[in-house]
Amino acid sequence: MRIEDLWQTIYRACFYRGGPILMSALAGVDQALWDIKGQFYGAPIYELLGGACREKLKVYSWIGGDRPSDIVKAAEEKVAQGFSAVKMNATEELHYIDSYDKIDAATARLAALRERFGNALEVAVDFHGRVHKSMAKILAKELEPYRPMFIEEPVLAENLEALREIAGSVATPIATGERMFSRWDFKQVLASCYVDILQPDLSHAGGISEVKKIASMAECYDVAVAPHCPLGPIALAACVQVDVCTPNVFIQEQSLGIHYNQGNDILDYLSDPTVFVYQNGFISVPKGSGLGITVNEEKVRELAQKGHSWKNPVWRNFDGTIAEW
Repeated sequence: MRIEDLWQTIYRACFYRGGPILMSALAGVDQALWDIKGQFYGAPIYELLGGACREKLKVYSWIGGDRPSDIVKAAEEKVAQGFSAVKMNATEELHYIDSYDKIDAATARLAALRERFGNALEVAVDFHGRVHKSMAKILAKELEPYRPMFIEEPVLAENLEALREIAGSVATPIATGERMFSRWDFKQVLASCYVDILQPDLSHAGGISEVKKIASMAECYDVAVAPHCPLGPIALAACVQVDVCTPNVFIQEQSLGIHYNQGNDILDYLSDPTVFVYQNGFISVPKGSGLGITVNEEKVRELAQKGHSWKNPVWRNFDGTIAEW
C-alpha cells in the first residue's frame, strides 16, 4: 500500500541511481504495486491518482518500418483499423554529412501521405536519434512544409544542446524523452525550453509514480506529454491509466502491429484481448480494477521459457563506420 515510500526506498537506497536498467526494474515494481492497490480498492489506477480528466484518449500507430517503405499502403491499413494518426521513421542511417538524396526521399514519403490523406491523417516523424545535428537541421526544415504532427528525437538525448538550433529554425513541435529515465533527467530538458512534447516510457522511467510526476513538471512549462510505448499490452495498460488522469497528455503511442513485432500476437498476454478497442482514432479505456487487464499467466510462463531474440540492429554508413540506429 505504501507505494511512494517503497519507490523512494528502492531509488534512494542505492548509491548508483538512475539509468535504463535500475529504472526499468523500479518501473516494473511500481506498476505491479499500483495494480495491487487498485485491485484492493476495486478501482482503476486513474481513480486513485485524482480521477479522469478526459472523456477519450487519442492514439497513434507505427507505419513503414526501420527503413521506411510502402508508407501510403501502410497508412491506409491503419486508417482501416481505426487510427487517425501514425508515426514513421524519417529515414535510414545518415552519416554526419550525407546525401541530399536521402533528405529528398524522406520528404517525398511525407508528401505522398499528404497527397493521399491531406491533413486528415496526423503524421509524426521519428528521427530516432539516428540523425546527426548537421543533417537534422536540414531534414527538419525540409519536412516542415508538410506539417508533421511532431518530429521525434531529432538528435540523441546526449546531444540535446543541438535542439537550440533546430527549435530556432522550425515551428514543428519537437518531441523527445524515450531514453530518459527520471524526473531529474527531464529537469534540464524542461529548463532549456526547446522541447514541446515529453515522451517518458512508463516501463523504463520509474513507472506510473514517476511518469505522473514528470507530466506534472511538464505542465508547469506548458509542455505536452505523449508517453513512449512500443511494447506490449501490459505496458500500454499502465500508460492508459496515467493518460486518463493527466491533462497535458495529448496522444498515446501503441504497439499493435509494430514492425519488429509482426507475427507475434502480443495480445495473447491478456486473458481478454478485446479490452482495447480502436475506433475513430481513439482507444477504449479499461474500466476494471488496477491496470484494468487480466494477465494470461500461462501464456507468459510459456513465452518466458522461450526467451526473446530481439537485438539492437547494427548499421553501418556507406564508408563502413558504425551508424546510429
